[in-house]
Amino acid sequence: MTSHLRPAVTVFAALTLLCGVLYPLAVTAIGKAAFADQANGSIVDVNGKAVGSSLIGQAFSSPQYFWGRPSATGPMPNNAAGSGGANQGPTNPALIDAVKGRIDALRAADAAAGVANSAAIPVDLVTASASGLDPEISVAAAQYQAGRIAAVRKISREQVLALIGRTEQRQWFGFFGEARVNVLALNLALERAQPRG
Repeated sequence: MTSHLRPAVTVFAALTLLCGVLYPLAVTAIGKAAFADQANGSIVDVNGKAVGSSLIGQAFSSPQYFWGRPSATGPMPNNAAGSGGANQGPTNPALIDAVKGRIDALRAADAAAGVANSAAIPVDLVTASASGLDPEISVAAAQYQAGRIAAVRKISREQVLALIGRTEQRQWFGFFGEARVNVLALNLALERAQPRG
């Protein structure tokens, strides 16, 4: 029995050391050296205070800010611990009701700001992503909200559209993916341009 136990304990200890200690330390060290910002959460600081992450969406609901893509994580929106889609198909009544509610909320925010916005609502403003954590929206989704934000902040729509243009991230290599806007970066640019206190 001892002849079988000793090698088994030795292999267990060696694998624990290799896979449970050395490998994670090596991967963490490489990540911190090669991708320091991402490995540390891509935290965005403003005046020494963390205001969010550039990689995880935040829930903005005030009409003076751009709203991000809805999150299917629960019970809190944009909860990284609950990352995952709702797995609701296009004919699911719960999904249809959620989309209708989001459309109503966008229309109500426009109406409350005194904006008559008859444009089609971009799909990424009313549907959640697979992860539920998207930090970005399409340029069309940002432009759709420009009238409301301009009205609430009492600035011109052109100023808001110019901010969108300055924060727009182009396609990778000129053809991969689509142009997009990081919602946190856009809202921070909006605050720098016209602080709300």
